[in-house]
Amino acid sequence: MFTSAARPAVAALVIVTASGGCSSGGGDGGASRSSRQVSPGASSSASSSAKTSSPRADDPVARARELRRMYDYAAATAALKGQTSEEADAERRAINDAKAKAKPFADNTQISHVFYHSLVVDPALAFHAGQGKAQGYKDYMVTKREFVAQLNSMYAKGYVLVHPQRVAKRGADGQMHPVPIVLPAGKKPLVLSVDDVSYYEYMAGDGFATSLVVDGSKGVRTTYPEKGGKVRKGADDVVPIVDDFVREHPDFSYRGDKGTIALTGYNGVLGYRSSYAAYGHSAKTDAERAKARTVANAMKATGWNFASHSYGHINITKASLEAIKADAARWDADVKPIVGPTKEIIFAFGADISDTTPYSMRNPKYAFLHGVEGFDYFANVDGSRSSWIQFSQGSMRQGRINIDGIALDSARDGKSSVLSNFFDPVATRDPARR
Repeated sequence: MFTSAARPAVAALVIVTASGGCSSGGGDGGASRSSRQVSPGASSSASSSAKTSSPRADDPVARARELRRMYDYAAATAALKGQTSEEADAERRAINDAKAKAKPFADNTQISHVFYHSLVVDPALAFHAGQGKAQGYKDYMVTKREFVAQLNSMYAKGYVLVHPQRVAKRGADGQMHPVPIVLPAGKKPLVLSVDDVSYYEYMAGDGFATSLVVDGSKGVRTTYPEKGGKVRKGADDVVPIVDDFVREHPDFSYRGDKGTIALTGYNGVLGYRSSYAAYGHSAKTDAERAKARTVANAMKATGWNFASHSYGHINITKASLEAIKADAARWDADVKPIVGPTKEIIFAFGADISDTTPYSMRNPKYAFLHGVEGFDYFANVDGSRSSWIQFSQGSMRQGRINIDGIALDSARDGKSSVLSNFFDPVATRDPARR
């Protein structure tokens, strides 16, 4: 598989089993949903996220319609303030009708969380990469073609993207409490995260995007090196694909939410060699950090969150408390100034600090991560069931379902049915995956 020198961020995965052990491994107020699919790399200017500078900002009715489709009925109503046209009145009626039909999701502990790694753009390169990397890419990644098919299926099944902060928040008593997520019948919340969006150096030339950039009115795009040396800007990874999809289908996003990007720091972030610890303090590193910060700010403004994935992609289960503290200090120094503070930590390898026993401040690792670092939202990996959430000691812990080659193979072989809740794992399989 990957060599140790390559710092294999995706070379292993830990799945928390049901027993706690580990193994490797409102659409338009009732109007019918559009059946149009977004093809790989396609973009649309039909609408924009509630959290971005909308091209419809000068059209209050269009903006209100978009906000209604994102289930933000209060904001939609506010957008029509002072509007007296017949079109505005019709939209007010549509908002009131949608609001009357929407109900809080029945049980927030039943909300699923799915996650990906960076997408394989060119399977011919990735699945035949040298240095033992090909099998790792097959096991822990999906292709762009697979992701787009899966995304369309999740939308068709009524899933709506929400952030963990929508699921629960700390109350005045210091404890986590579920928050009402108000949706029409047939819609259900879904948390999405993406690990290791750093475009590590070992992946260069293996058929992956190489960075995220801000490309004017097109928003955040990927860079991808084509044959002949030309660099293509487009939608070749999860972030721009989801951005384009939400523009086309605002009802796939709850009030502008998209997903969480879980970042390490040892190779920099978002494709920029931004780590002082790895690359030294220099004008070049400063320039890389400035570019990464520009992208991170654009992502946050358009519905993306960031989480710690540890600085060095460490196994927190096995690491000593002192090692965890040292790693956190590096993340805080190298990554936090770029992406900003976060309340989310997504464990590398899915390696948790407890079994299914609820977290407690008596656990020194939890006392540090929650009490000192300030993390309130914790996520491990649990591909054995469609959802798992636990509230304890002022935090929320959620199991994430890995969507990768291992999970696709398991589903194909009849060993697991979890992915069928979201898409057909056989029909959406890329023919390039042998």
